[in-house]
Order: sequence, then structure tokens, then C-alpha cells
Amino acid sequence: MTLGTSSHAEDRGALARPAAHHGVPGYDPDDLPDGLVVADARGRVVCFNAQAARITAVPRDRALGRPLEEALPLEDLKGRRWWALTDPYDGLATRTGQPERNLLLPGGREVLVAARYVRERPLAPVDRVVVTLRGTEARRRTERSHAELIATVAHELRSPLTSVKGFTATLLAKWERFTDDQKRLMLETVDADANRVTRLITELLDISRIDSGRLELRRQPVDIAAAVDRHLQAHTARGQAPDRFCVRVLGPLPDLWADPDKVDQVLSNLLENAVRHGEGTVTIEVAPTGPQDDEKGTAVTVSDEGPGIPEESMGRVFTRFWRGSTRGGTGLGLYIVKGIVEAHGGTITVGRGPAGGAEFRFTLPVAAPAYLTQGF
Repeated sequence: MTLGTSSHAEDRGALARPAAHHGVPGYDPDDLPDGLVVADARGRVVCFNAQAARITAVPRDRALGRPLEEALPLEDLKGRRWWALTDPYDGLATRTGQPERNLLLPGGREVLVAARYVRERPLAPVDRVVVTLRGTEARRRTERSHAELIATVAHELRSPLTSVKGFTATLLAKWERFTDDQKRLMLETVDADANRVTRLITELLDISRIDSGRLELRRQPVDIAAAVDRHLQAHTARGQAPDRFCVRVLGPLPDLWADPDKVDQVLSNLLENAVRHGEGTVTIEVAPTGPQDDEKGTAVTVSDEGPGIPEESMGRVFTRFWRGSTRGGTGLGLYIVKGIVEAHGGTITVGRGPAGGAEFRFTLPVAAPAYLTQGF
């Protein structure tokens, strides 16, 4: 197969220059986020955008006008020349392109390649071959993230399920040998482990909804100061000293429309982190947003007096599986907190508090429902 070897200067860059395209004046292939390579009916490259040049490390001037197989010398993972295998110009007239797949550039670097064969009418000769190129880094990061998630879930599920299985099997086999107190202790352990599994499944569902943009919010009027108070009462009921917490509510708060269950989830996670990983007094400040914030709403700050988060780790706090220097938990809580806050249109930040400990601050805009703002 020959992809074409002739070259004419007047054709070079014909598609690489800005042009009106589908009603978009000034369209420039360099605006595309992916690499774009277009070859004409003779197999000569007539478009080679900036991303293609970056991905392939081939200057645009060297690619334009050359045969496609020379400008873009791709091989499959077995080392076979890709264009010779696919034969876009002289192959089956019913083919419309190639699905995205991993191919190799010279030097063995992987790239994701998809191609479309453009014909003026079905079964006609190929008029253009349009090729898109993408680096594999983003896909590899996603694959690593999924692998880490599966490994974490498997590890977190194994321990409680082993405990549940062990205790239930023992009780079923030797029920009459145990006292009531021993039975109660084993059943309480089973209940606690079942709750742990339930929490993990809830976290996984939250991550799925956040990543897919399907996190649903049921907005209602929320008294966030009262919500903070409820959480503190729960902590003191579980044995925390009441004087460990300091609450400050500053000024009249604007009306807040948010999902109360999701707000409770955010508060629960941040307070649990402060109590478990921080030291000294845990301070919770609730105040109207200030001039540094983008929208009118409520800001909540949770800080402690512990060692804080190292400066080099602050950029990773809201990523999956971040656990700092201590173990325990799945490392998914703060990732979910960030997703919930941003789904409300708010922001969350981490820094160092006045006493040197960790300080988390999140904002929630007023976000009244449309029917209220329109006067219905």
C-alpha cells in the first residue's frame, strides 16, 4: 500500500490555518485539546495541530505535506507498522475508521490513536483520513486510581467480614456453651463490623455519584448552627469532654438552602477528623461569608490545636486515600466532603489554624430555589 508521496507547497497547512468550520468563524485546530492529524485523498498530511506536534515530538513543518505513514510512523504493541496493517486508502470500502487503541511512537512511547475515514458517499474512495492522538497519562492515572480503590475496598471489607463470619459461625455451632454476656459481646462486635461495611458501601456510592456528576441534592432550609450543636452533643454523649469544643457563631447568618443530610455528612467528617487526629480544643466558627468569597452564604471553620498537616501534604488532603501520617479509615472521607461542598456550589480549603493545628474552612452559598427568587 502507498499512502501517497507527492507534495505541493500550496496544500501545506490548508487545514492547519484558522478557517470557518461548521459555522464557527476563525476555527483553529490548535484550539483542540487532542492531537489532530488530517491526510488528504493522496495520503499527504494537510493538518498537524500543535497538540499533535507536542505528543509526537515532530515539528509541524516536518509533518505537513509528507505521507501519513512517514509523518506519523505508528506501530502496534507487537511492533508491526500500523498503517500497513490498517490500509485506510486501499482496504475495504465499507470501513469507516479505527476505534481508539494504544499504539507506539518511535522510541516505544504509547499514545491513544483513533481514526476516521471520510468518504463523499458510501463505498466511495477515501477523501480524508482524520486521526486523533491523546497521551496515555490520564488513562493510566485513572486505571491506577481504580486499582487502588479496588485494593482498598478489598482490604477494608476483608477484616469486618472475617470477624462477622467467625462470630456467627461460632455462635451457630456452640450457642448453648456461651453465657448471655458472651453472646451479647459477640453480637455487638458483629453489629459494629456490619456498620463498618455499611459505611464503606455508602462511601463508595458517594464516590460513584461524585465522579459521574450524579450527586443529588435535596435542598431545604438548613440551620447550620443547630446542626453543629447536634454533632457536638453526639460527641459528648460518646465520652468527649464538653470543654474540648468551642463554638462561635458570628453575626446573623443568611438563610441557607442545602441538603441537610449532606451538610451533616460534611460536619461529621470534619469534626471526627479534628477529634481523632487533632489535639487540644476543637474550635468551630460559623459566620457569614466575607468579601474574599465569591458568593453570599455561610462559612464554617473547624480547627484544632494538634500538630497540623505538613505543608507538603496540603495539596493532597482532598485526594482519594490520603490518610496523613496516621492509619485508620479508608482515606475517602475528605474526598467525599470536597465533592459534597462543590456540588452545593461552595468551596473548601485546608490550612494551619491559629494554634498551629489543621484548619478546614468550607462555604455554602445561599442558593435559594428558583421559585423563591422569582417571587412565586
